[in-house]
Amino acid sequence: MEGGKPSLALVYQAVQALYHDPNPAGKERASVWLGELQRSMYAWEISDQLLQLKQDVESCYFAAQTMKVKIQTSFYELPPETHNALRDSLLTHIQNLKDLSPIIVTQLALAIADLALQMASWKGCVHTLIEKYNNDISSMPFLIEILTVLPEEVHSRSLRIGANRRTEIIEDLAFYSSTVVTLLTTCVEKTGNDEKMFIKVFRCLGSWFNLGVLDSNFMIHYNETPTNLHEAASDCVCSALYAIENVDTNMALALHLFQGVLTLETAYHMAVAREDLDKVLNYCRIFTELCETFLETTVRSPGQGMGDLRTLELLLICAGHPQYEVVEISFNFWYRLGEHLYKINDAALHSIFRPYIQRLLHCLARHCQLDPDHEGIPEDTDDFGEFRMRVSDLVKDVIFLVGSMECFSQLYSTLKEGNPPWEVTEAVLFIMASIAKSVDPENNPTLSEVLQQVVLLPENVHMAVRYTSIELVGEMSDVVDRNPRFLDPVLNYLMKGLREKPLASAAAKAIHNICSVCRDHMAQHFQGLLDIARSLDSFALSTEAAVGLLKGLYTCSILAVT
Repeated sequence: MEGGKPSLALVYQAVQALYHDPNPAGKERASVWLGELQRSMYAWEISDQLLQLKQDVESCYFAAQTMKVKIQTSFYELPPETHNALRDSLLTHIQNLKDLSPIIVTQLALAIADLALQMASWKGCVHTLIEKYNNDISSMPFLIEILTVLPEEVHSRSLRIGANRRTEIIEDLAFYSSTVVTLLTTCVEKTGNDEKMFIKVFRCLGSWFNLGVLDSNFMIHYNETPTNLHEAASDCVCSALYAIENVDTNMALALHLFQGVLTLETAYHMAVAREDLDKVLNYCRIFTELCETFLETTVRSPGQGMGDLRTLELLLICAGHPQYEVVEISFNFWYRLGEHLYKINDAALHSIFRPYIQRLLHCLARHCQLDPDHEGIPEDTDDFGEFRMRVSDLVKDVIFLVGSMECFSQLYSTLKEGNPPWEVTEAVLFIMASIAKSVDPENNPTLSEVLQQVVLLPENVHMAVRYTSIELVGEMSDVVDRNPRFLDPVLNYLMKGLREKPLASAAAKAIHNICSVCRDHMAQHFQGLLDIARSLDSFALSTEAAVGLLKGLYTCSILAVT
C-alpha cells in the first residue's frame, strides 16, 4: 500500500464514507481504498486495533471481515511464532464483542475456524474451545457459532490446505463429536425454552451431520415447536439423513432415523389440521430426504426392513395436500426412483411400484388444475406454470411403470364417462398431452377417438381448454400421420386457433409438428399453407412460433415441388 501504514483515524474515516457518504463516487473511492488496505500487510495490525477500540458496528465489522479474509487468503504472511498470539487475540475479540452484533460474531467465528483448520500446531481445537467456555453461559452463543462453522469450513475452497490436512482435521472432529453433543445437550438443559439457542443448537448439529462425523448414537426428538425452531430442527434431521446415504456403513444411526421419521406422520396430520404450511413443508422435506436416503434399499428389498414401503406412503400423503408446493418437494425422489427402476427393467419389481406411481399421477393431475375462476389461457412463465412443466417432465419419466396406453385410456375415460368442470378437463388434457408421444399410434382406436373428439370441441368452451387441446393435437401428429383422414379436420381446427390471438402461438407450434411428421400427406394442402405464409404478419405469433411455423411450411413446400 503506497504511503506506508495509514492511521486508524484515516481508516475509520474511510469506513464511515463506505457506509454513510451520500455521494456514490465517495463510497466507491472508500471501497477501493479499503480493498487495497485489506490486501496489505498492515491489515493484520489495523484490524486487531479496530476490534480493540470497539468504536462502532461498521468499523468492527470491517475489521472482523478483514481478519477472516486475511486468514483465508494470506495466512502465509504470518510467521509460525505469531499464530498463537493471533488465536488468543481473536478469542478475546469474540468474547468482548459477543453482544455488539451477530454478523460480527459470525465473521470472527469464521476467522477462528479458518485459523484452526490451517494452524496445524493447534491440536484438539474443539476440546480447547469447549474447555475454555463451556462453564460460561454468556459465551455459549459464540462458542456454538464457532462449532457450527468449523465443520462447514473443512471443505471451503477459500482455504489452501491439502487433502492430508483435511483428513487429519476430519478425524480430529470425529474424535470430539461426542464431546460436542454433550455440550449441546447441556446447553439446551441450561437455557430452558430459549428458542434462539435451540435454533443455534440444531444448526450446529446439522453442520456436524453434514460432515459425517457426528456420534451415531445421537438422535433428535422434537414435538410442537415455534416455526423457526421447527425449521432448524428439520434442517438438522435432513442433514442427518443426508449424512448416512451409505446406509450399510451407518446402520445404527440409519435404523434410529428410519424408525424416528416414520413416527412423524401424526405430527404431519396435525400440521395440516392447523393449516401450518411451514411445518407441512418441513415434514415433507424430511419424508423426501428419508426416501432419498433409503432409495437403493427400497428398490433392492421393497417391503422388507428399511425398504419398508411406508416411506412412499408418506410422500403420497404429502402429495394429497392441496398446496402444489408440498408435492413439488418430492419430485427429485420420484425422478430417481423411475431412473433406478428403468435401469433394472424387472417386470416383477415394476409391478410392486406401479400402484404408487398410479396414485402419484392421480395427485399430479389434480394439482395441475387451474382455479375455477381463471380467465384466458394457462400461463407458462409464472410459478404455477413452471410447476406444470415440471409435472409434465416427471410424468414422461415415470409413465413406463404404469403403461402409456393404459394411463392415456384411463384419463380419457374420466372425460368420456362424466361431465367434469372445465378446469378438470383442462388438467386431464394437459397430462394426456405429456404422454401422447409415448403411446403407440399403430391401430389404436382410443387415440383416433380422442383426436376426433378434440377437433370437434365447440368454440364456446373455456379458452384454457381450447389452448391445451391444441397442444394435445400437436403432440398427436404421429396419429394423424397414420390416419390421414384426420388431416383436414385437424388443420381446420388449428387454423381456427391460429386466427385467435391467445391461441395463435400454440396453434402455430401444432401446425409445425403436423407439417414435420405428416409431410408425405401435405401436398394437397400446399395452397392453404402458402396462404398461411402470406398472411403470417396478421397472426399474433411469438417469434419462436413464427419461425417454427415457417420451418414446417418450408418442409411441405419442398415436398410439394418435388
